[in-house]
Amino acid sequence: MLILLRQGRIGKWFSGIGQEAIAVGSTLAMDNDEYILPMHRNLGVFTTRDVPFSRLMAQWQGKASGFTKGRDRSFHFGTQEYKIIGMISHLGPQLALADGIALADVLGKRKKATLVFTGEGATSEGDFHEALNIAAVWNLPVIFLIENNGYGLSTPINEQYKCENLVDKAIGYGMEGRRIDGNNLLEVYHTVNEIASEIRQNPRPVLLECMTFRMRGHEEASGTKYVPQHLFDEWKDKDPIANFEQFLLDERVLRAEWIPQMRKEFIALIEADIEKVFNQPDIIPNVLTEVQDMYQPYDFPTFNPSNITTTKTKRYIDAISDGLRLGMRKYNNLVIMGQDVAEYGGVFKITEGFVEEFGRDRVRNTPICESGIVGVAMGLALNGYKAMVEMQFADFVSSGFNQVVNNLAKTHYRWDQAVDVVIRMPAGAGTGAGPFHSQSNEAWFTKTPGLKVVYPAFPADAKGLLMAALDDPNPVMHFEHKYLYRNITGEVPDGDYYVEIGKANIIQKGETVSIITYGLGVHWAMEYTVKHPDLSIEIIDLRSLQPWDKEAVEASAKKTGRVLVLHEDTLTCGFGSEIAAHLAEHCFKYLDAPVLRCASLDTAIPMNKALEDQFLAKARLEETMERLLNY
Repeated sequence: MLILLRQGRIGKWFSGIGQEAIAVGSTLAMDNDEYILPMHRNLGVFTTRDVPFSRLMAQWQGKASGFTKGRDRSFHFGTQEYKIIGMISHLGPQLALADGIALADVLGKRKKATLVFTGEGATSEGDFHEALNIAAVWNLPVIFLIENNGYGLSTPINEQYKCENLVDKAIGYGMEGRRIDGNNLLEVYHTVNEIASEIRQNPRPVLLECMTFRMRGHEEASGTKYVPQHLFDEWKDKDPIANFEQFLLDERVLRAEWIPQMRKEFIALIEADIEKVFNQPDIIPNVLTEVQDMYQPYDFPTFNPSNITTTKTKRYIDAISDGLRLGMRKYNNLVIMGQDVAEYGGVFKITEGFVEEFGRDRVRNTPICESGIVGVAMGLALNGYKAMVEMQFADFVSSGFNQVVNNLAKTHYRWDQAVDVVIRMPAGAGTGAGPFHSQSNEAWFTKTPGLKVVYPAFPADAKGLLMAALDDPNPVMHFEHKYLYRNITGEVPDGDYYVEIGKANIIQKGETVSIITYGLGVHWAMEYTVKHPDLSIEIIDLRSLQPWDKEAVEASAKKTGRVLVLHEDTLTCGFGSEIAAHLAEHCFKYLDAPVLRCASLDTAIPMNKALEDQFLAKARLEETMERLLNY
């Protein structure tokens, strides 16, 4: 790889030279059907698992035969065939994925261990703390392996952490910790083999610090000038390959005359595969393929609403609870996670009584660590489970934002892996809860390809969209307006009920003006029509924001010629901007007036009732509609 880099035939390479014993030794110690989550220096994980070199080379060269079809580089991919789940560039998130994978094994009563790698630099990230804490609290059989090579790119360890040894952190999490020579292949193998054997039978996490040194730069472009020469001299004598080779010679397992021939055979094999991959045709881009591959293909359940025979009047909150309970009964691999969701029933009591019916294994209280829990949910999905995460308040998802937008959202596009996770998002204002418990933050996610986003306005839709989300193998953000929880009731079908994600609902038909809205905005629009019975208003409840029903919105705009987009989120870059832009681009000749947006103020959400009322879009609905009608 270094030769190819110098020849300009490849663009980037993260060398593991000097650290090979850790990747090879630890992988040999794991069973082949146990998951390993490596990082970008761990070529030995892939070769030890017998991943064909031609596929690895195709991955690095961005060829169609690579694991990500040219969409990602290096070891940023996973492969279920070889039970390897690669990293993303943010370093820390894969640690929580290992927790979820291990949790699935525990729930499935499979005596398995999971191995996850990190570097000494990434131990400074919050994801490291969250993942170790979760694993310790839940007794998950995870080996957290730190490759301590002394430098995070150019930053030495004395600028990374204050403790004497990273393994000492294990004490704080209540777990076992070990520190070993990471350059001794046999020590690595026997240590990991011993730990894995123990935790398969007695599940618990272990922190393993492997001391090593990289003999090249972080990547070749960064060089090594920041490293004192004496360190290279010291670690050169500890070279894992040279020392293991000498050990094999001393033990008479190898003969010296065999070694040149072995190297010659390796070189011939590698060079043949390299040229084969270089000769593969370049990818021919196809827009439709790229767009479609953001999501796992999914067929909406065969469901005929006309077959509904019984309904009950239910509150919005009870309809959600009903849908979730039915989902738990239907999918015995569905796990609910969140703060206080077990015996307490969640802060809104949506999961009240669930522990009694489904047990604590499937209804799990979590530590306060949103990033870690979203990562656990993804790990569960990677290992055959479904996961539903309740954000206590939608505002708190910011603490797990990276896992949502970079891990959940991009995984299927990158390596064809479905991520069967639903995140429930209690959102919205109207309750005087202030800036951190009141946001309608759907626009954070509607612009992220790979996610589906729904925002029901009625009890029946809340149940139907939730059950559809649980059935869908893609990650879905299920927004629920807190003000509606106990303030609205409606007829809700009994039994399984599905509302197709991406289909709007025409609340009422009209000829004069269209109001395009969702969530609490639907109820504001309905109140407005009651006050103005002389106007022929068409109300479109989007219900889904990603994907959204462009066909229904365009048809309404063409019919009435005047469109008002109404939503609770702030005006600037709210989802209404996307609708307005789309209509201006595709329906301009049918419009009799500009598309107007009515949204909340571009401020944080205040607590005081009068200030909150002023903030909300409803305060400007009358005036905005008057401008639209008088244009």
